[in-house]
Amino acid sequence: MGELEDAVMTRVWKWNRPVTVREVLEDLQQERSIAYTTVMTVLDNLHQKGWVRREAEGRAYRYEAVSTRAAYAAALMNEAWSQSDNPAAALVAFFGMMSDEQRGALRDAVRIVQGPETTEPTREPTREPVREPEAEPVEPATAEPATAESTGSAASAGGAGENPASASEGGGR
Repeated sequence: MGELEDAVMTRVWKWNRPVTVREVLEDLQQERSIAYTTVMTVLDNLHQKGWVRREAEGRAYRYEAVSTRAAYAAALMNEAWSQSDNPAAALVAFFGMMSDEQRGALRDAVRIVQGPETTEPTREPTREPVREPEAEPVEPATAEPATAESTGSAASAGGAGENPASASEGGGR
């Protein structure tokens, strides 16, 4: 798909409804100078390529996307991959270009395609360091021993003697 075809399809996908040449033209004219007949030709080409279907409305057509942008992207990736003489090497190179976020999306997509019958864990281990639980706060050795009175009043008032972890878990009850 060329640059202008992509600009037209972007609008058709974004609006997610049947559109006229005039609507697409007016939106495109906010960014560039373009003729009605150019937009009409592009939409006709997209129709011939099977990316949009059209329905007559009076003397004009309304165009609607045949598939989603995601399906278009998938078709492009499949076409490129199928043209490789070494598909495995092409995939390795492609994965190497991906960001961490993209690789995470890929893992999610594989899990969806594989379905629930897999026995693999639902989440792959992360590379982040494992954090040990924080130790309970220890009062300095020079502090006076807590009495039953001071401990009881601090705990019931949510004072400084309370464990911060339990305060956040049970807060506001």
